[in-house]
Amino acid sequence: MNELVSLVTTVKNEGTSIDAFLTSLRNQTRRPDEIVIVDGGSTDETVDRLERAAAREPSMRLLSAHGSTIADGRNAGIRVARGSIIAVTDAGTELARDWLELLVRPLEEDRELAVSSGFYLAGGRTWFERRLATIITPQLVEIDPASFLPSSRSAAFRKEWWARVGGYPEWLRHCEDLVFNLELRDAGARFAFTPEALVTWNSRSNMAGFFRQYFYYARGDAHAHLYADRHAVRYLAYASGVGLASLGRRSWTARSLLAVGMAAHFAPYLRRVRRRPVSESRVGQFTALAVTPVIVVTGDVAKILGYAVGRRERSAVQRSRRAAAGQVDR
Repeated sequence: MNELVSLVTTVKNEGTSIDAFLTSLRNQTRRPDEIVIVDGGSTDETVDRLERAAAREPSMRLLSAHGSTIADGRNAGIRVARGSIIAVTDAGTELARDWLELLVRPLEEDRELAVSSGFYLAGGRTWFERRLATIITPQLVEIDPASFLPSSRSAAFRKEWWARVGGYPEWLRHCEDLVFNLELRDAGARFAFTPEALVTWNSRSNMAGFFRQYFYYARGDAHAHLYADRHAVRYLAYASGVGLASLGRRSWTARSLLAVGMAAHFAPYLRRVRRRPVSESRVGQFTALAVTPVIVVTGDVAKILGYAVGRRERSAVQRSRRAAAGQVDR
């Protein structure tokens, strides 16, 4: 017997992509029993388009949460959802026709399962967006199913587990889905990896937007005290690279070590472009390979700066809390 499934997503200024998302949602081989869409304060035509769609779709429910974060919006939508299974995705994605059917199947076949982790493919409306998404999106051959934690652009879980861990962490503006997944895992939730449940997502449309995105991701890591070892390795790698570059003017060994280190760092991203070409022409594909190091370095610099800012902000909050606790003690 099928369980009641509610699809929940948040939106903000998705006027250029919301129609494609809604079309892919209407074309699902298994339609959600309920659709809850939470708007975080769109200033474009997003809400108008959603209201027109809701007038034709009785199962769609729109909520307004002006100024809310993604975590706030998701929690608000899930709180009012009627389904025992919650499917989540992003409004900027396009869903494969069998996405929901495949995503919820493991949960319905095993009532003890807490989470079904779908997967996602790089997409894009422009050549730049496709190139960027391909470079920064992990591919299936890179994934360890045993340790994979889903992105909330393609996941489903039991509402009772969402309630058990207190929902998405509303104290975070970024990385909220990662912390939510970690809390589920720590609480004993069982995950299933369902890579055939696919959505296609679009990256930022320019380098400035990409830089801001990765800056905020790393800032969120620092706020949540996540991946400190990864960020430490990045700081060490770039500091070593700068040192070797300086020595390389006089030392062949330093130049060689720098070349080997750069090749090792860029190789995984270059392999992604070769496995999933972003252009049918040789020139287009060569260009994608040539700009890959630029994109990788841009993302790394954004993370280096974002994590530093996040650590400083986190330390300031901790000092304020200690000072407040001291005043209370007195």
